[in-house]
Amino acid sequence: MGLTKKLLAATAIVLALGSAASAKTFVFCSEGSPEGFDPGLYTAGTTFDASAHPVYNRLAEFKKGTTETEPGLAESWEVSPDGLQYTFKLRPGVKFHSNANFTPTRDMNADDVVFSFDRQGNAQNPWHQYVSGASWEYYASMSMPETVKSIEKVDDMTVRFTLNTPYAPFIANVAMPFASIVSKEYADKLAESGSQAQFNQAPIGTGPFQFVAYQPDAVIRYQAFADYWGGKQPIDDLVFAITKEASVRQQRLAAGECHLMAYPNPADVPSLQQNADLKVDEQEGLNIGFLAYNTKQAPFDKPEVRKALNMAIDKDAIISAVYQGAGTKAVAPIPPTMWSYNAQLKDDAYDPEAAKKALEAAGVKDLSMKIWAMPVSRPYNPNAARMAELIQSDFAKVGVKAEIVTYEWGEYLERSKAEDRDGAVLLGWTGDNGDPDNFLAVLLGCDAVGGANRAQWCNQDFNKLVQEAKAKPTQDERAKLYEEAQVIFKDQAPWATIAHSVVYVPMRKNVTGFVQSPLGDYTFDGVDITE
Repeated sequence: MGLTKKLLAATAIVLALGSAASAKTFVFCSEGSPEGFDPGLYTAGTTFDASAHPVYNRLAEFKKGTTETEPGLAESWEVSPDGLQYTFKLRPGVKFHSNANFTPTRDMNADDVVFSFDRQGNAQNPWHQYVSGASWEYYASMSMPETVKSIEKVDDMTVRFTLNTPYAPFIANVAMPFASIVSKEYADKLAESGSQAQFNQAPIGTGPFQFVAYQPDAVIRYQAFADYWGGKQPIDDLVFAITKEASVRQQRLAAGECHLMAYPNPADVPSLQQNADLKVDEQEGLNIGFLAYNTKQAPFDKPEVRKALNMAIDKDAIISAVYQGAGTKAVAPIPPTMWSYNAQLKDDAYDPEAAKKALEAAGVKDLSMKIWAMPVSRPYNPNAARMAELIQSDFAKVGVKAEIVTYEWGEYLERSKAEDRDGAVLLGWTGDNGDPDNFLAVLLGCDAVGGANRAQWCNQDFNKLVQEAKAKPTQDERAKLYEEAQVIFKDQAPWATIAHSVVYVPMRKNVTGFVQSPLGDYTFDGVDITE
């Protein structure tokens, strides 16, 4: 960022914080810029924190601090005995936000719910491609187009989903950010004026905060929604002070410039815990950090090559240097705290000599490759640049030359989806609904190739097990299938599984009402600041 841009960014943040004297303003030092403000288009937590959670609601919501669902915009729902129909009774009197160009004329109703989902799964919907390259990555990766047979408006306050097959995690799915309910009336007005792009830039929702303004890479401003169906928030204004460097976020928190920060450097946690003005929440993350090979690209299309490279990675050194001990080595593609975790799996041993021999046996020599490193801190990987350097050094020891590349966060996520992507990409995942399907199908299923499946890996045996597991009625039946699927994953090694991390949330001592989420969300409804 040039000097002028830095000054503009600093000015924006100062102006944002300056309003604190006239209203109760809560400042969140966030880690990066959102890709946009329409959560259906994206999968990144950074984007969901800035869009889905403050601005929108869903039919069902997750109870604070849990993965249990509770009524949201739907007051109740019924499931047919065969598991193929879900009928939602909507909450009456739910108001939409307004902005300078839009004032709603009606409350939220069934038309909004049908529109919110139909635009994602129906290629004929005029809003299906309202932004260039819209892929509705989450909806597609969860096999929703194949699962949902129809969505119908029964009456103004009732919506019925009919499925092609039973789908055990369906309620959990509609509580996820991609399933946020948007305003059809707002969409229609933008379409009339030819301003569809505003739907992703100036969002209108039913959530606790309404969007005010955004300056990329600097600040996002929200205002408490006075007509929120859950009641007006204790704070008047919510500010995201976008601060990419963890050390700078920490300085701002310590100086009182923000009330809560995202993703501290693990090495800094002890000093944060010792600061008398701060408190630090922590919990085991429902997450995994990994290196995804492009299994459509030679020689990474061979499992024996991928397994050889996995043996070259010193995960103990990564846990020590990157996670500062606040993490554990990952063996499976889901965290050990999640039901159906296969504890019988054996990890690839760290054995550079065996890795060398395995590469030679596979006919691989003088291999050059790229390692993609994320430009932002994530809960599952606090320092991707450092991790990439360690893996680069490990690979050099077995004769593999690796070049580290990176891009701006939104571009990184978009480019890394390409099926012809060059190189292995560092990424990770925090579960969005507490169900194994959210990892195994979304990140590794055939429907997710070209989207959330960054390994571009489609294994029919694995996919069959995961798809069957969705339709089983009991957790025990589902768990057995997921455990079998993990065996196939480990044998085929589309990823190097790196680590599961502990997640820390530092905040000022005067912050009340913030509840750390196992899903990694930063949500500020119910949050207050005491004097």
